[in-house]
Parts: sequence; C-alpha cells; structure tokens
Amino acid sequence: MASDKSLLSAELNAEMEEAMYEQMLMKAKQDIQSRLPNPVESTQIRPQPGFCIKTKTSKNEKIFINICKSEQIPAPPDLSEEELVSILESDDPSGYRVAMSIGEPHVEIDNSGGGCTAYDIVINNSFFEKIKNNELFREFFITVAMEGLENKYELELSREWRMLKNRRFMGSIFDQNIRTKSKPMIQEVDTTASQPAPKKTLISEITSSPEVPEFTIVAEPPEGHPAFLVAEISLPKVLSVRSLVLDLGEDRIVLLGRPDLYHMDIFIPYNIVQEESGAQFNKDTKVLTITMPVQPA
Repeated sequence: MASDKSLLSAELNAEMEEAMYEQMLMKAKQDIQSRLPNPVESTQIRPQPGFCIKTKTSKNEKIFINICKSEQIPAPPDLSEEELVSILESDDPSGYRVAMSIGEPHVEIDNSGGGCTAYDIVINNSFFEKIKNNELFREFFITVAMEGLENKYELELSREWRMLKNRRFMGSIFDQNIRTKSKPMIQEVDTTASQPAPKKTLISEITSSPEVPEFTIVAEPPEGHPAFLVAEISLPKVLSVRSLVLDLGEDRIVLLGRPDLYHMDIFIPYNIVQEESGAQFNKDTKVLTITMPVQPA
C-alpha cells in the first residue's frame, strides 16, 4: 500500500512539474508578445532589379546600393526639371518627398572575391524610369537615398559613386514588408519661441514591422530536469536560410527574419549549452528547429 502511495506521489509530482514548465513557457511567450509594438497592416513586396551603384564609407568599406522598383511603392509628384530646381533652391526643399523602402544590409562577395555590403532601396516604377532617363533627377535621388541610408544605419557615405555597367544588382534582392496604411503626416509642435523647428527631410521612408512567429518548445525527457530542449519555429515567409539571424544566449532565443519579416526574443527557464546547440531550417515546411542541450541541475 505504501508503495502504491509513493508511486502516486511521484506521478503527481511529475505532472505538477510538467504543468509548471508549460505555464512558464506560456508566460514567457505572452510576455514577449506584450512587449512588442501593436501589429500593423502590411504587405510583402518582391522588388524588381533596376540598377546598382558602388560607393564606399568613410572607413573605405565598399558599399553597393541596389536601386529597385515596385508598383506598390507610392510615386512622388510628377515634376519637370525646372520645378525640381525651383524646389531645391527654395527655403523649403522638403516640399518634394520621395517614398522609398530601405532594406536591411546583406553581406555579399564582389567580383574580386572580397567582402562587401549591399543595400536594397525600392521606389515606384514610374519614378524609377524618370531617374533612369534624367540625370538631374538621378543625381537628386541618389543623394536623397544616401542620406536615408546614413540616417537609418548611422553610416557616412562618400558622395563619389559610379553606376555598374554590366550588372543590375549586387548579390541577392530580398522581399520587403511595407505598411499598407501610411503613418499620419501630422505632427503637433509647440509654437513657443524657445521650441526649435522640426528637422526637414526629403525622404519619406515606407517602414515595415516584423511579426512574432508561432513556435513551440518541448522538453526531453518531459519529466524532471530536461536533458535538452527542442524549439520549432514556423517561418512561412522565409525564402532562404540566409535571411535568418539566430542568437542563442544562456537563457534566451533571439531570432531575426530579414528583411523585417520576423522578430522574437524568448526567455528560457533553463540554462542551455550554447556551444553544443544546433539549428536546421527545412525549406519545404519552412520550420526552423533548434536543439539545445540543457546544463545539469
């Protein structure tokens, strides 16, 4: 009889531990979701290649900018050269704004076999044709695009650049997520004399918002202190493993799906062995599986 009670007690303890573990995982998932910004309506676009320019940073690092096009990017007003010159010479050059989507940096290999960094900038199809055929608009846009890259990624780019003749883009061009609803263009400011005027800009970037992917984490063995954890993360929008950035800490998983597709930062209630962990992405199921050995209790 005592043996039966001890077995029953062990089963109850195991069930309680499993329930506590599942509760901790659920709380961690709810916590990260609550700290992320509210989801916004967005759509995924597939940019079409246009042309590529080459420049460098202040540290002499090679930079390639893929100028791409998409009908889903809003077009700026259709101006003549005279109207553009007049706006640029006015006291308010921000009167002409160019909508663009600036993608994340991706590492590539140039023709000489050296490493370089490439960026994708997407603009409207009709505006692309204008800058392609008009030198003044092309010079204007590339200046604005470089300012956008500098502001977004804290770069310092040389204004000396050249267009590549034999290739339309460097490396790969990634899909981008853009908002389907524009941000409000109204900003309330204090009109007192001591309040500085807001900074003017010629850039109207179309921003994107990453989403938290669905995931499950299973402990093996399910009872007692686990020997390892297995996380399965569903990433249906990811086309290539090259767009994933995974960082495993001692007690958390941080995953980025570029460009602005996914973002997750999960607390794990155990200390994992980072150097022995492994990850595999299945291109057919679009599931990332992470196996993480757990440090002994």
